[in-house]
Amino acid sequence: MKVVIPGGTGQVGAILKRALTAEGHDVVVLTRRPVRDREVLWDGETLGPWAEVIDGSDVVVNLAGRSVSCRYTAANLQAMMDSRVRSATVVGEAIAAAARPPRVWLQMSTATVYAHRFDAPNDEATGVLGGTEPGVPGYWAYSVEIAKAWERAQERAETPNTRKVALRSAMVMSPDRGGVFDVLLRLARLGLGGPVAGGAQYVSWIHDHDFVRAVEFLADRDDLAGPVNLAAPVPLPQRTFMRAMRAAWGVPVGLPATRWMAEVGAFALRSDTELLLKSRRVVPGRLLDAGFAFDHGRWPEAAGDLVRRVRGGKRSVSPSRGL
Repeated sequence: MKVVIPGGTGQVGAILKRALTAEGHDVVVLTRRPVRDREVLWDGETLGPWAEVIDGSDVVVNLAGRSVSCRYTAANLQAMMDSRVRSATVVGEAIAAAARPPRVWLQMSTATVYAHRFDAPNDEATGVLGGTEPGVPGYWAYSVEIAKAWERAQERAETPNTRKVALRSAMVMSPDRGGVFDVLLRLARLGLGGPVAGGAQYVSWIHDHDFVRAVEFLADRDDLAGPVNLAAPVPLPQRTFMRAMRAAWGVPVGLPATRWMAEVGAFALRSDTELLLKSRRVVPGRLLDAGFAFDHGRWPEAAGDLVRRVRGGKRSVSPSRGL
């Protein structure tokens, strides 16, 4: 099987490429800075020679977009919007122009599209989209608009011979250096892995092995199209999530952090508190209904597996070269 991954040099792309290549698939990555074998130059905005690798491919998994690991300034939010919409649009143009288009286009999206809420989980059928929640920072609504625009770019693409799936992914947890789990584990090991702003906000996540398996499942199932949540079935309050991570490593105490302390920490890490404070209570309704079985469906067991891999040295540096 030939798989093309636009924007595949980040953490998630590295996970997918590593797993799919190990299974014997031909994986081609589209990137602004090709340096490795089977990496092809593109700019993420305009059609070019790179489109030739999509023609005749089996699956396209578009991961392109500016990293969310940054301060949410107006300029950075606009860059997130532009990079996601433009890359999805031009991927659609390449698929539309292909003589032999791929049978499926899996387009990265995000669980951030759902509302900040505590009362009930968000699945694809009954979930509440965000943007109008009271009492949250105004720019959180723009993050939701980015997600909506990202999905619209795929929806509007004229690709009648290619099935389209939007991957509303939660945070992908892997032992790779520089990834989300690596950052959170580092905080826990320093004794800083306690509840943030009370810790009631939900954390949605997915183990890296299940993420790969879900991508393969969706590529194979020709009856699934549209938005699909990629998240483990049991999201947890942040305080419970971090308690399980500390237990997996053997750290007894995690100091709590107030909202203003989270702001200071996020500023120091050049990140944003939305990633810590927004309650993402997302569940994989369509995957479960289709018969997908998670290997790592509960966080304590998943955290234990990831910690064992960290201690066993079975992790690698997560690339961060953007598109």
